[in-house]
Amino acid sequence: MSTNSASHSNQQVTVLALSAIGVVFGDIGTSPLYAVKEIFGSHLPIDKPHVLGVLSLVFWALTLVVAIKYATFIMRVNNKGEGGIMALMTFALQSAKDNPKKTRFIITIGLLGAALFYGDGIITPAISVLSAVEGLQIIAPPLAHYVLPITLAVLLALFILQAKGTGTVGKMFSPIMCLWFVTLGGLGVNNIIDAPGVLAAVNPYYAVHLLIELGWQGFLIMGAVVLAITGAEALYADMGHFGLKPIRYAWFSFVFPALLLNYFGQGALLLEHPEAVKNPFYLLAPTWAMYPLLFLATLASVIASQAVISGAFSVTRQAIQLGYCPRMNILHTSGREVGQVYIPAINWLLMVSVFVVVLSFKSSSALASAYGIAVTGTMIVDTILVFIVIQELWQWKKSAGITFLTTFLTVDFLFLSSNSLKIPTGGWLPLVIGVVLFLMMTTWIQGRALLADYMDERRMLFEDLEDKIISHQAVIAKGSAIYLAKSLHGVPQVFLHNFEHNHVLHEQIVVLTIVTKDEPYVDVAHRVKIRAFGKDGNFYRVKLYYGFQQSPDVRQALEQCAHEGLNIDFKQTSFFIGSERLSFRKKSPMSKWRRPLFRFLFHNASSAIDFFKIPVERVIELGIRIEL
Repeated sequence: MSTNSASHSNQQVTVLALSAIGVVFGDIGTSPLYAVKEIFGSHLPIDKPHVLGVLSLVFWALTLVVAIKYATFIMRVNNKGEGGIMALMTFALQSAKDNPKKTRFIITIGLLGAALFYGDGIITPAISVLSAVEGLQIIAPPLAHYVLPITLAVLLALFILQAKGTGTVGKMFSPIMCLWFVTLGGLGVNNIIDAPGVLAAVNPYYAVHLLIELGWQGFLIMGAVVLAITGAEALYADMGHFGLKPIRYAWFSFVFPALLLNYFGQGALLLEHPEAVKNPFYLLAPTWAMYPLLFLATLASVIASQAVISGAFSVTRQAIQLGYCPRMNILHTSGREVGQVYIPAINWLLMVSVFVVVLSFKSSSALASAYGIAVTGTMIVDTILVFIVIQELWQWKKSAGITFLTTFLTVDFLFLSSNSLKIPTGGWLPLVIGVVLFLMMTTWIQGRALLADYMDERRMLFEDLEDKIISHQAVIAKGSAIYLAKSLHGVPQVFLHNFEHNHVLHEQIVVLTIVTKDEPYVDVAHRVKIRAFGKDGNFYRVKLYYGFQQSPDVRQALEQCAHEGLNIDFKQTSFFIGSERLSFRKKSPMSKWRRPLFRFLFHNASSAIDFFKIPVERVIELGIRIEL
């Protein structure tokens, strides 16, 4: 590589790293607002051994889980550059193509991890913004009763702005978050100077000694230590937007040091002023800097919330494309950035859920009891799926794979088990959300499978169709008819329904199926596959291939068919779509409690017309009754 190209590459990595700071690290970057306060909130003595022990636990949690597990190992496991729970699950599924039991296991734990991600996504905006605005209680105690109204107002503005897209606001994210991390580091250094002895906490002896000394209480403290590593999943989930190198570069050279300096600074402050435990983050700052810090902390918490909301949109779109979730209306908020999408249904559901959480728990300390269990659950899923990939697909030595699994699962289960004690005091919330979403997704998958079996039993091969056409005296209509089909084989029900009732055939008939591949992107050159049937060559089977990160556009894709020898005049084309109405037999394979849920999801799914961008003025919908 030449010096110029190397310089250009380094410059590109630096630019992407700066952009990543504004998006990827918001969640983990706002943890100093509440983590230390909650750890010492369990009536832990504030003296040198206990402060050093807590700082050592935080240091090694960040090092083992974020720096080593995610940034070093897990981010190497990506699906053609894409990270996150859905991308990881589809990658792991490649190891189970001929093994139905293994496929079912991978999908089950993958969906469980995704469901827990939503639980985390509801709590993160609530706790981040609440903990930032709670600075008012320290800065201006008479204004403490305004904390809840201000929090709700900030969150309301955030959710309303989602429809505008993150493109414009995103340009402001990086400089604000860079200033935030510089401030974190600066406040930490300012206090470490007064008590440099806290730096000894990098020695794991202090962490181990604290846990041994405290025994059961030390186990409880681990449930609060996990607050320091919430947001680790974001490093992996956003890898597709920025790349592996920029995220690693930003983490190790800037974000990680800034976080450590701030945590150690809070420890130094507590050694000098134990009374600062009521809010060690804000009391790091001199009096004159309190209001600017409050403003900056609120902005940082909004950015952290934005990252989680955007992540929820991204995961939902992937789930829809992979068939794990009903279709929803997806809007693209940027003409250039493929990943910038807005899903109104998810946005308003999140907003209502976050409002309910804020009004129910009312403080960041109360919310901390609900935070952590969803995060650690998702981390366990990541560890198991990565183990499957490195063992089955990468074929690491068995000893290396087992070492990876046991080391990180031990850490993950330690955090999960300590957080499980929070279930009665609020930890039930993300679990309930996760279970509900998991049941909805598994019901949808089972229902779609039954629907596919129903269609498969009644399908007719193209060869048999020719005999049927000959036996009927069909009227030939001008133009083209495009029939949307879910199945990759045979003639769709909507075609048979139309032909048997109207005895009409068009000059050109196209059966169209849209296929989502288990990879993030399919390039245009491999988008379309066409196969001709019939003696006159007027019957076509067209398959359109998309990745799970792409949104189908039928009109655009069919225009490409001209290059493959299939010309479609949209002015003389009709799209036939089946409008299915469901009912269930008494002995249906689906459980009775799932039936109304699947019927509700099926009948409330977004229209295929909008989802696949089909010209609405050319659509004919035919009602089809289906009994499962």
